[in-house]
Amino acid sequence: MRTVLRQSKPGRSMDYFPDEICQLACEACRHNMGSVERQRRLTQLIRLVKPRLWHDHSPYYQDALQQTWIYLCQNLCEGKTAKPYNPDIASVVTWLNAYLKFRLLDFERGIQTDRKRYISAYNDEGGTTDIVEKLAAKPEIPPILERVQDWLEQNAHDFRRIHITNHPKINCYEMIRRRLPPEASWQSLEKEFGVSYKTLESFYRRQCKPRLREFGRTEGHLNS
Repeated sequence: MRTVLRQSKPGRSMDYFPDEICQLACEACRHNMGSVERQRRLTQLIRLVKPRLWHDHSPYYQDALQQTWIYLCQNLCEGKTAKPYNPDIASVVTWLNAYLKFRLLDFERGIQTDRKRYISAYNDEGGTTDIVEKLAAKPEIPPILERVQDWLEQNAHDFRRIHITNHPKINCYEMIRRRLPPEASWQSLEKEFGVSYKTLESFYRRQCKPRLREFGRTEGHLNS
């Protein structure tokens, strides 16, 4: 879909859209969905925005925050589940704060099904793994994208050594990273790597999911 994010109009207050946040948001949307360049900038954007968001001590705050990060990744550029972000209407922080507060109200009203709806949006192609769902459901853990991505980077060297025969670029590190939100479709990966999506899916299921599950068990988010 068409990317609508653009630089704010000349003369706009810098408090409205801080330079660094503006730059990261615009840079993220210049890169293709699922690319390493967009993933990297989204991670940086989350870390920069997080301290500026609304915070309270409600027991469901972390759940609402997880949904907010997913909403950011899906709608900053293309608008997968809502209208794309428009910098002429609000700053990134204001935009996300509005969404976060609505999610908190949902939990207060007992609308617990909201989490399932957003998780299922990732599962239309089997992309989001069980461990990601379990992490998103734990209110006391760090933001889902940051937590899984940090674990992935810590194990990058070992995971790159696990790859499809004769295809070293199709390895556990790349496949897990590509299938984290905002995930690349199997069809786009098939086109990129020149390997059938069934082969990619099989490798992911056999080599990547078990490691994600083991990570979940060591973190205490999955049963043995």
